[in-house]
Amino acid sequence: MQDAQLLKGILEGCVLGVIAGGETYGYEILSELEKAGLSEVREGTLYPVLTRLDKNGYIQCRKAKSPLGPIRKYYTITLTGKKHLEEFKKNYRRVTESADRILAQRCRNSGKEADIVGVHIHDGTA
Repeated sequence: MQDAQLLKGILEGCVLGVIAGGETYGYEILSELEKAGLSEVREGTLYPVLTRLDKNGYIQCRKAKSPLGPIRKYYTITLTGKKHLEEFKKNYRRVTESADRILAQRCRNSGKEADIVGVHIHDGTA
C-alpha cells in the first residue's frame, strides 16, 4: 500500500481535527497539515475534502474579506462535526492499535527486523 492510500483514509479526520482547533481557512489548514508531517497534501486534494465535510454538515463555511484583501472562505466545525471527529478518533485508535499489535508480533517472531507485505519494520535496536 502506498502512502497516498493510507493518507486518503485518514485525511478527512485530520482536516476536521485542524478545523476543530478554531476557525480557519484553506491555506492555514494546509500549513497545519504540513507542520504535522503531511506535506504531500495539496490544494487539489484539500478542497474536495472541505466540500465533502461541508456537504455532510460537519463544517460550516463563511465568506469574508481577508486582512490581505480578497474574499476568503473560513471554516468552523459544527456539533455534528465534533461528534463525527470523536467517532473518527475512536475508530482510528482501534485500527492503529490492532495494526501495531500485528506488526509488533510479526517483528518479535522473526527477529530484529521484518518485512511484512512490503512495509519495512525495525524495532530500533542495532
